[in-house]
Amino acid sequence: MGLVPGLTVFGVSGIGEVRPGENLAALILEAGVELEEGDILSVTSKIVSKAEGRIRAAADREQAITDETVRVVASREHPGGVTRIVENRQGLVMAAAGVDASNTDEGTVLLLPEDPDASALALCEALRRATGVRLGVVITDTAGRPWRQGQTDIAIGAAGVTVLEDLRGTTDAAGRSLTVTAAAIADEVAAASDLVKGKTSGMPVAVVRGLGRYVAGLDAPGARALQRLGEADMFSLGTAEARAAGYEEGFAAGRAASQAGSLHE
Repeated sequence: MGLVPGLTVFGVSGIGEVRPGENLAALILEAGVELEEGDILSVTSKIVSKAEGRIRAAADREQAITDETVRVVASREHPGGVTRIVENRQGLVMAAAGVDASNTDEGTVLLLPEDPDASALALCEALRRATGVRLGVVITDTAGRPWRQGQTDIAIGAAGVTVLEDLRGTTDAAGRSLTVTAAAIADEVAAASDLVKGKTSGMPVAVVRGLGRYVAGLDAPGARALQRLGEADMFSLGTAEARAAGYEEGFAAGRAASQAGSLHE
């Protein structure tokens, strides 16, 4: 029986509270992790945001959500207030524009990194330069998904990683042609590493080892290539919002037809 290549995921302990202006590459290396060729580092976006000073007063949370919003997809009232699902300035569709009040100082909230792919690239370059090791970096955040309960981590930034493995044109084990299959490698790395990092363990960085075949050059597309927006987005509105828009369009069309008919009487 042949051996199947293994996959190892382990957390990096010893990274304390990150403050604005701190060097993330130095903090990771000072934690004592021994990085190997082909490793992929999964880094929670919260520590990237903290290092980049993306911190706001909690009193401004709703305004921060509004400021980070490009387009409202859906909003739902609940006993605690209103949840807004929006497309944010990074092109991500998520609750509250990714503005987060957890794992940050009392009275503050965190915004997502301004440009997660650029943040991943800077970190990847610094780690490759310091270690001489060819590795990749994925920056992760937690998101819900349509039709599925619960949340999982996804890649919002990436560098030195093949984020999408396009299998179209290849064949499956039975020899049938694959026409739509494309594996979201960076998202799968993010989800796997979250099982180690968790939400309350204080472990913001994990190493995914065994996926060296997906470590790529620094010019590889970042995580933004995984976003489906514009005409490619088949669910650009929530159910209630789509119904309201359809009603408005139908009402306007009916009124226009009625006015046109009266002109010909």
